[in-house]
Amino acid sequence: MPTDTSKPMKLERYNSYIRKVHSTKLLNASSKFLFRVTLLIALVLILFFTINYPPLSDNTHSAPHHHHRHSFLSTSLFSGSSLVGGAAWEKQVRHSSTPRRVNGFSVLVTGAAGFIGSHCSLALKKRGDGVLGLDNFNDYYDPSLKRARQNLLSKHQIFIVEGDLNDGPLLTKLFDVVPFTHVLHLAAQAGVRYAMQNPQSYVKSNIAGFVNLLEVAKAVNPQPAIVWASSSSVYGLNTENPFSEHDRTDRPASLYAATKKAGEEIAHTYNHIYGLSLTGLRFFTVYGPWGRPDMAYFFFTKDILQGKPIDIYRTQDHKAVARDFTYIDDVVKGCLGALDTAEKSTGSGGKKKGPAQLRVYNLGNTSPVPVGRLVSILEGLLNTKAKKHVITLPRNGDVPYTHANVTLAYKDFGYKPTTDLASGLRKFVKWYVSYFGIESKHSNETQHFDESS
Repeated sequence: MPTDTSKPMKLERYNSYIRKVHSTKLLNASSKFLFRVTLLIALVLILFFTINYPPLSDNTHSAPHHHHRHSFLSTSLFSGSSLVGGAAWEKQVRHSSTPRRVNGFSVLVTGAAGFIGSHCSLALKKRGDGVLGLDNFNDYYDPSLKRARQNLLSKHQIFIVEGDLNDGPLLTKLFDVVPFTHVLHLAAQAGVRYAMQNPQSYVKSNIAGFVNLLEVAKAVNPQPAIVWASSSSVYGLNTENPFSEHDRTDRPASLYAATKKAGEEIAHTYNHIYGLSLTGLRFFTVYGPWGRPDMAYFFFTKDILQGKPIDIYRTQDHKAVARDFTYIDDVVKGCLGALDTAEKSTGSGGKKKGPAQLRVYNLGNTSPVPVGRLVSILEGLLNTKAKKHVITLPRNGDVPYTHANVTLAYKDFGYKPTTDLASGLRKFVKWYVSYFGIESKHSNETQHFDESS
């Protein structure tokens, strides 16, 4: 009788079927897993390249030694933790910009994390004006100092939007959210000598950035009155003494000075065509607490304390280099005076309706001091002898002396500097040793910074 093989064959076919099912399930599961892993890797790579290789649109300012890069969380698309244009962001912008006094101003302060910008922002807020800051936090000098100023402003309910002057959509958005009555435009690429290393940063910030701001301001309704930072450097090779607003300013000695002079001519153009109210302020060597580390009084203090030699310049004919050092509190009073006397712009929707105010003022101390005298004062305050190295002033754009005539500013808004160099440097040194945690040689206790100084 033949053997019945049907059952084993059926069993084998069934087992083969089961194996195929399991194999198919395993293959599907593997494919899904592989797809998810691939997707995750792709997302990680996209995130990595977004952070480290942003679009080719550099900051308003370039760093002294390298291009400043932003992560995607700190470009003008973002501010703090809130997306620009979001409800939380707009609430911060409006709150910071709202004045607390009757007929108070609503002021956009560009360069608000800078030296003069932070001081002016605090002074405006203190008297009840609304203040909104704008700053790109570039690394021309250590951004940590700018962040510290930002923290100080934040304690006084002043919000700084992190963004660039050349970001037109961002500026337009700010004016959409807030009908600013005034703009205090202090953002700029500073420094005379650095212009020889990175000239493009000066053109991009001091010219292109200024034009971009004016383009946005001319189109809004109402147009704001604008007070902006020019510089005493525009006097260039002028030999008249003291420097007056009526003197020649068509012979700049540096690219920095040339960009500031260009700014004055651009201001004239936008005033003439669009009716923008514009006031330029020519600052004379501003110093004080929270100052700029690239300024002589600041790095002199650092080098003297560290026992490093300092270079003291003399002119080509062996005369002392002198500067009209102006204390920050005096400059702030001048800035607020210019804002208070600024007339309204006369344009609407980009069209001029009538003649508009156009002014330029010196803001200096009216008493030039030789740089050697500055060093002597610092030696006394620091109780440390400086290692001096006297050299001839190089042809890098620096001028041998500055001396401000402030008669016009006094006449128009009562500008009168009251702080002599010794008093101002005393306040600066007090802040410096506190901020950097340096023990004073006069005391075993570190001196404390007085925010009102």
